[in-house]
Amino acid sequence: LAQAISAQEHFGSEKDPSLPPPRKRRRDFTGAMSHRKFERPRHGSLGFLPRKRTKHVFGKIKSFPKDDKSKKPHFTAFMTYKAGMTHIVRDVDRPGSKLHKKEIAEAVSILEAPPMIVVGFVGYAE
Repeated sequence: LAQAISAQEHFGSEKDPSLPPPRKRRRDFTGAMSHRKFERPRHGSLGFLPRKRTKHVFGKIKSFPKDDKSKKPHFTAFMTYKAGMTHIVRDVDRPGSKLHKKEIAEAVSILEAPPMIVVGFVGYAE
């Protein structure tokens, strides 16, 4: 029969100066993770921080087309919001292309237009 010996007898006592001190395992998380791209990638652009509800509900039109006085009065701008995206399947009509008369799937934006309120108008006198 094999005798069972304790680990202390087998490896020597802890106080034995000829043996190196026992290793302590520490979990150091400063360098334990690999590259951030793989472990916890960024979720979205930093340009949209802070992520919170807006203070102003309505956007603003930042540019208008040049005025053509020969045309009748008409809308020069119309406010919409991008509500999301989806895709459509359509036929391509490009003679000479490999895709001519074939169906392709394309990405499209869904725009939402809130009710507009007229704030002002410009009139011209000659």
